[in-house]
Amino acid sequence: MSTKRVIAVLGATGAQGGGLVRAILNDPNSKFSVRAITRNPESDKAKELAQLGAEIVAADVYNVESLINAFSGAYGAFLVSFHWEHFSAEREWQELKNMASAAKQANVQHVVFSTLEDTREFMELDDPRMPTLGGKYKVPHFDIKGQANKLFVDMKIPTTFLLTSFYWENFITHGLGPQRDASGRLVFTLPMADKKLPSIAVEDIGKCAYGIFKAGEEYIGEKVGIVGEHLTGEQLAEAFSASFNEHVTYAPFSHEAFRALGFPGAADIGNMLQFKCEFNQEYVGARSVALSRRLNPELQTFTEWLSVQKKVTADVA
Repeated sequence: MSTKRVIAVLGATGAQGGGLVRAILNDPNSKFSVRAITRNPESDKAKELAQLGAEIVAADVYNVESLINAFSGAYGAFLVSFHWEHFSAEREWQELKNMASAAKQANVQHVVFSTLEDTREFMELDDPRMPTLGGKYKVPHFDIKGQANKLFVDMKIPTTFLLTSFYWENFITHGLGPQRDASGRLVFTLPMADKKLPSIAVEDIGKCAYGIFKAGEEYIGEKVGIVGEHLTGEQLAEAFSASFNEHVTYAPFSHEAFRALGFPGAADIGNMLQFKCEFNQEYVGARSVALSRRLNPELQTFTEWLSVQKKVTADVA
């Protein structure tokens, strides 16, 4: 019988959770085993994790009993919510309440919760600098996670609050990388003005979370902000230029223009980017490259990440 401690991972077939699953399973000296929690154990991604050595367990974040069963006997749990599947802060709040309740009832000894700032602690709802959304939020997908931090504290769940950063993968999956304009030049647009954007490779989020679990109780009760690099739009454009061997122009635009793009979540993301600009010093200061590298010695720089991302260069060739 294995003596390894079990880490139960929500979102195991997704970006952050998948990175943690792989980080544990790829470490031949790991003191942990993985319980990958998914709604669909028959999915291709779930089967791939099973082949790597993960235990696959079905659960639904809207069913507390299924979560209790999935967490039962586990030493640790990695919790991530699913805002971008439904774009609803209210549904995300229900997910988070269910996760906290299940972790408490299953007596999980160490929760790592992927969270973000509640921007309402920085900006009142009636602040005219950015619109209030849904009557209750400035940045819904930030605010509801930050609001949930208190759930874990009030319920006395031993929790590390993991503050994540913008994924570099967004440049691929959401088409935010450089694009050719009508004249044929490569242009990188982002409404960050001259401010720094804390950002990271998504795989490194999982590796940092693994580092937190390996540290035992050291970070319980703490906020841990992780980041690959703090880069301005100009610096990102320079890295793109070097990678593509072609000049990339940085062309910032307004948050109002971003919100007006009209795609699902545009107002939320536009407000998020404005929050990062308006409170850049605080946002950047909450995320440490040095701590991230201590948790994850394999932490990538943006240039290193770009060097292996063929999809980025292929789209603009």
